[in-house]
Amino acid sequence: MNQQQVKDKVVIVTGAGQGLGEAIASTLGAAGAIVCTCDIKEVQVKNVTSAINDAGGSACSYVLDVRKEDDIRRTVDNILAEHGRIDVLINNAGTDTTLSIEDISIADWDRVVDVNLRGAFLLSKAVYPIMKRQGKGHIVNIASTAAKRVWTEATAYHASKWGLLGFSHALHAEGRRDNIKVTAVVAGGMRTPFIMERFPDTDPNVLQDPKNVAETVHFVLTQPDETVIPEVMVLPMRETSWP
Repeated sequence: MNQQQVKDKVVIVTGAGQGLGEAIASTLGAAGAIVCTCDIKEVQVKNVTSAINDAGGSACSYVLDVRKEDDIRRTVDNILAEHGRIDVLINNAGTDTTLSIEDISIADWDRVVDVNLRGAFLLSKAVYPIMKRQGKGHIVNIASTAAKRVWTEATAYHASKWGLLGFSHALHAEGRRDNIKVTAVVAGGMRTPFIMERFPDTDPNVLQDPKNVAETVHFVLTQPDETVIPEVMVLPMRETSWP
């Protein structure tokens, strides 16, 4: 098998300012990718980019709100102008509002679905024709065990992640025709601000290091040209809420 490398590939990572996005950007940067870090939080994403460059990697940052079509169009155009190609898109940006159906506002519902699901659609739609012209590409959607199971006070989050998993598999079916790979990475609980800030009572020892999930993303990107992994699940050993 001809194992692929991420070295010198132009990779977009959304939600790269912290948590899993930061871990993915750092891991791929260390492996030689040209990492285009994107986040709505300007200071944080610039810090991640600086850390990658200081470690000998190659990265540049873009302030991006994945809910805004104009932002996406401008960012994708800028990346294409600067680097000449886009090899990988990693749809990682995510948000949540932990409220019951009675308490969650329509605006909060829309924000969660817009970031987690619509944003992935908009970015995929923007880069797909570029990858098609190139003759290859890879889109990775960061799903969650929230796409496989449910808990209370999370209707918007579950709707968005179940939708993202369905979107990912549907796009996988389409992408094969154009030699574009699509992978859903279903991540279990991680020691990231996304969980620890919302659920501070969570025992961090039952969660996994986001670097482990980032290594899985790296793994799916290095499969031979003739192979695609449509879905992979990565769970912490001690997280008992998911079998």
